[in-house]
Amino acid sequence: MRNLNKEQHYLMIRLQEQSDRSAGMLIRIKNDPYLTVNIVLAGIVLIILVYFLVFSPDRNNYPVVCIHEKITGKPCPSCGLSHSLSLIMRGRIDEANKWNENGLAVFIFFISQLFLRVFFSRYYFNYPDLRKQLVITDIIGSSLIFLLTFMPFIINTFRWL
Repeated sequence: MRNLNKEQHYLMIRLQEQSDRSAGMLIRIKNDPYLTVNIVLAGIVLIILVYFLVFSPDRNNYPVVCIHEKITGKPCPSCGLSHSLSLIMRGRIDEANKWNENGLAVFIFFISQLFLRVFFSRYYFNYPDLRKQLVITDIIGSSLIFLLTFMPFIINTFRWL
């Protein structure tokens, strides 16, 4: 360490400061429920999107089948949704709409939530004074987006009761 010139010494100090900041950031994320929830939700959305990329609409190899259709023999509002979302991931929008007319709305919901998790987490992290308002805005906004997207499914559920 004594053989370092001033530039090398300065660089070592800067690297240590960056390492300390990164460690502090990880501790803050781990200790903050809002950031943890956002990371988990973003991870779930990514897993869902990968699911629709992995399983092919052409081979119809989806591991999850519609229990309602198996029991009643009649399709439910979510029938064809996996097909639809897989087709959307492949850019085949017209074909996706034939499988389930709600597929595009559900896809947009997932993509918007992925971006909102990143946006809100970053904003939350950078503007600590606005955290309470941000969380409230996130909850209300995400709830509204959810209701708008899944209203056809919710309405149909209550029709069965």
